[in-house]
Amino acid sequence: MTVQFSKAETIEAVGDGLLSFPVTDFDSAGRFDEESYRKRLAWFVSHDISAVFVAGGTGEFFNLSLDEFRHIVRVAVDEIGGKVPIIASAGLSVESGKAFASAAEEAGADGILLMPPYLTECPQDGLVEYARQICDSTSINVIYYNRGNGVLEAPAVQQLAEKCPNLIGLKDGKGDMQLLNKIVKTVGNRLIYVGGVPTAEIFAEAYLSIGVNTYSSAVFNFVPELALKFYSALRAGDSATVKKITQEFFIPFVDLRDRKKGYAVSLIKAGADIIGMPAGDVRKPLVMPTSDERDVLEKIIGKANEL
Repeated sequence: MTVQFSKAETIEAVGDGLLSFPVTDFDSAGRFDEESYRKRLAWFVSHDISAVFVAGGTGEFFNLSLDEFRHIVRVAVDEIGGKVPIIASAGLSVESGKAFASAAEEAGADGILLMPPYLTECPQDGLVEYARQICDSTSINVIYYNRGNGVLEAPAVQQLAEKCPNLIGLKDGKGDMQLLNKIVKTVGNRLIYVGGVPTAEIFAEAYLSIGVNTYSSAVFNFVPELALKFYSALRAGDSATVKKITQEFFIPFVDLRDRKKGYAVSLIKAGADIIGMPAGDVRKPLVMPTSDERDVLEKIIGKANEL
């Protein structure tokens, strides 16, 4: 299939505007639920968002088979293709990354988010080559996800940008502002930069201060109006609103998220269920929140509705 958006249009959309990362819908047996996912995507694009990242971290890319991934991207392109750019994922190893990138390209995605390699420790020159080989295997846009065991430092990002014309951006998943600032100041506007730590809103002001204008919003899955209000206030310099929402919603949410590893995804699915848009449970090794934690989340969502 042919992508719906040009390289320039994709760069413009991803580089400035709220980015949404939908959860992946599973049925009661843990299988991909296409009907539910279509409804979720249509609901997503009914809001003022600039791009949709399907089968990303919030969408449990790490828990999907290649066949499931291919199905998910095809559904996304069929349902919302042409409305906003669709970015899928790739990674794990060079060969797996090529396979996922090929599936995304064939399905009509506008780009891929390149995830870190699986498990092993990685030297900088090896990471550059890992990313280069996957970039070279596809004609669609690539955004490198700087997190986990795949963190590139500024010189390596510069090298990768010089080697790969289809590399359009870098997503920060580490939250190291010194490192990110070095990258932004070294590589400049050759790339677009996206905030991507879990619950990225908690870093939003710091991101903006060094020229990172946007970030991935996972909480959009269950409090879209609040997510958009926060982003608008941030960009407008409305520090009072940013402070209020941060204090009354994001800090309590982050405190709950930090109770157990993996809750950055699990709480999003729980939140979607609470607002009446269930997406099933997360797959192992993740676990769903306890009933007490779900009660806390319900109260936090209630506060979001007040805000």
